[in-house]
Amino acid sequence: MKLSVAFAALTTGIVVWWFLVRRLTARPWEAQGTSGGRESAGMVGPPPARVGLWVFLAVLTSFFALFITGYWMRMGNGLAHGVFQSDWQPVIEPRILWVNTLLLALGSVCMQWARGAVNRGDAAGTNRAWWLGGLFAVAFLVGQLLAWRQLQAAGLYAAGNPANAAFYLLTGVHAAHLLGGLVAWTRTKLRMVQSSGDLEPVRLSVELCSVYWHFLLLVWLVLFALLLKT
Repeated sequence: MKLSVAFAALTTGIVVWWFLVRRLTARPWEAQGTSGGRESAGMVGPPPARVGLWVFLAVLTSFFALFITGYWMRMGNGLAHGVFQSDWQPVIEPRILWVNTLLLALGSVCMQWARGAVNRGDAAGTNRAWWLGGLFAVAFLVGQLLAWRQLQAAGLYAAGNPANAAFYLLTGVHAAHLLGGLVAWTRTKLRMVQSSGDLEPVRLSVELCSVYWHFLLLVWLVLFALLLKT
């Protein structure tokens, strides 16, 4: 196994380990906010929504790990060493990807800010951080679209080269999952409006969305490092 493949596997393992630690050390009443919430929880395990998210993230981790492994092998590494190298022409990554990475990182920071604010009962801070987290995510998606446009302007279409197709596939799958996150972000924002400043109904949703944003940031960092390496 090549060193880079081992690095990708190790990174994926660290991501899974980090989320499992967070999962196992979570307290069910934290999502409820107060000691009254602890009594209303009345259960040993965490809320079903939190369990569902962790299961979903575990599936996504395996999903992206398979994509990364397939990408690496298609380049002619690992078990496919020397098989496909003749038709693989590496893509020069658009520089805007660096800006996009910064935007996604800022979005993750803002979502964590919103999580802290909702736990403090700071409605104004939660609202401000929530809007910024969503806007940075949208800006990231726009930046990814611009990166695609730049490749197409340079004549690098998906059908022209396996490396091109892999770039579009990896970035597109990641963007699709972020779009799904924005759906949850929108639903939570609507609930914030309907609750008229009462943060208790959205406390768990804010927490889960922030975890999802952090996960997508970690996945993107692994994907981006892999694209730069190749």
